[in-house]
Amino acid sequence: MGAVRKPQWTSSSFLLYTGGLTVLAAALAALSYLSGRYGAAAYAGWSLLLLLVLYGVSFVFLARRQWIAAGIFAVGGLSMWTAFVVAVLDWWGWLPATSTSAFAGWHWGALLVAALVFAASLVDLAIFRFPLLVVFTTVTAWYFVTDLVSGGGSWSAVVTLAVGLVYLLAGTGLDRTPRKPYAFWVHVAAGLLVGGALLYWWHSSDLDWALVAASGVVFVGLASGTGRSSWALLGVLGILGAFTHFANEWSKTGFVSFAAGATTRDWVPPLVFGAVGFFIVLLGLVVGRRRAALPDP
Repeated sequence: MGAVRKPQWTSSSFLLYTGGLTVLAAALAALSYLSGRYGAAAYAGWSLLLLLVLYGVSFVFLARRQWIAAGIFAVGGLSMWTAFVVAVLDWWGWLPATSTSAFAGWHWGALLVAALVFAASLVDLAIFRFPLLVVFTTVTAWYFVTDLVSGGGSWSAVVTLAVGLVYLLAGTGLDRTPRKPYAFWVHVAAGLLVGGALLYWWHSSDLDWALVAASGVVFVGLASGTGRSSWALLGVLGILGAFTHFANEWSKTGFVSFAAGATTRDWVPPLVFGAVGFFIVLLGLVVGRRRAALPDP
């Protein structure tokens, strides 16, 4: 596979993304409407029709060398492929009953859905070379592995953490290849999986939230090391989330109350978030200095 182009933020690309994703939202809304008015077989037929329409449009754009529009409609087509596979397997009775957890018990039907969508995403990537399609690849691969080897709870969090670390390595590797634009979504998936696993364990006590804040600083360090700002975004969200907890605890308010007289300690939240804001600015200066010291690529 050759070099992959990176979509640039322009007025044109903004309109293409907005329009294409609006069409996808309309298609999903249509499926929701149709699911309540037709049986399983008819619903599968409707989802197949939408699949053919969206993929047909994507190939028309591809033939006209409108690669961003083609890729966006390929994302829509792949979404409809997912809906079609689910509809057919549900029609045939091959899917598990509704569960309170996505990983509550192994079921081959759910794994088949993930495998078929994963395979289709690889085919689409080979054809369209559109980075957003990587979202389907990373999500289905994570789900397949996690559902295959775990049954929910802490073990699923362990597997999720492991997959996230593998994605971190994969994204870092892709950053050194002509397929670098794919790495963006791999890094996003890595950060969400690692952060999600840590939050699963650390979300109750003060010590838990202190560990979340420390992890946020580590995430910012990863942003500096990898050059991927998604890690910084997730790290800052972790820091702010942790100190929101501490502001609640220290002020004894329901959330953040700036109303005068609301509590005898209503001065705590502004003080906490002011200090955290300066700390985040300091992190930004450190990361900026470190990046400036690196040689130009």
